[in-house]
Amino acid sequence: MPRGEIEFEEAIAEEFDERVVDIVRTAKVIKGGRHFGFRAVVVVGDNKGSVGIGVGKAREVPDAIRKGVERARRNMRRIPIVGTTIPHQVAARFSAAKVLLKPASPGTGVIAGGGVRAVVEAAGIKNILTKSLGSSNILNVVKATMAALEQLKDPEEEARLRGKPVEALRPFWSRTEQ
Repeated sequence: MPRGEIEFEEAIAEEFDERVVDIVRTAKVIKGGRHFGFRAVVVVGDNKGSVGIGVGKAREVPDAIRKGVERARRNMRRIPIVGTTIPHQVAARFSAAKVLLKPASPGTGVIAGGGVRAVVEAAGIKNILTKSLGSSNILNVVKATMAALEQLKDPEEEARLRGKPVEALRPFWSRTEQ
C-alpha cells in the first residue's frame, strides 16, 4: 500500500470513536469435535452526532472486530443533538429489549448501562438519562438504542412543520438559559 493511503487510513481511524461492546465465543459441533468462532458487537461514532453499529463474525477475535468496525462505518446514521443532549424523550424496542432515552439538563452526565452507554457516548451525547427494560441481551439492547436514536426529530425541522417557534419545542432548562 502506498504511503499516502496509509496516512489517510490513520487519519480516518483517529477521527472515529470505536468501541467493542461485546465479544461472544460460539461453538459449532461437528464430527471431529468443536469449531469455535467469535461474534463482536462494535459501535463507531464521531462524537459529533453520527453513530453506527456493526456485528462481525470470524474464527479469530481481531478479524471479528475488524469486520464489525467495517460494518459499523457503513451503517453510520446522523443523530439530531440539541446542545449536549437529545431533543426529546424517546422509547424503542428491538426484539424483547426496550430502551427509554430522556434528555437531561447540563451537568447530569450519561446515566446509562453498558450497551446503551457505548452507543450514546459514541454519538457525542454528554447529558442523558436512560433505562433499559426487558431483555438484557447486549446485541438487542444496542440495536434498540440505535432504533431509539433514529426516531429522534430535528427541532428546527419539527418547528417548521408545526408552524411554531423553535423555542416552544426546546426543553424547559434550555429556555431559561437565554
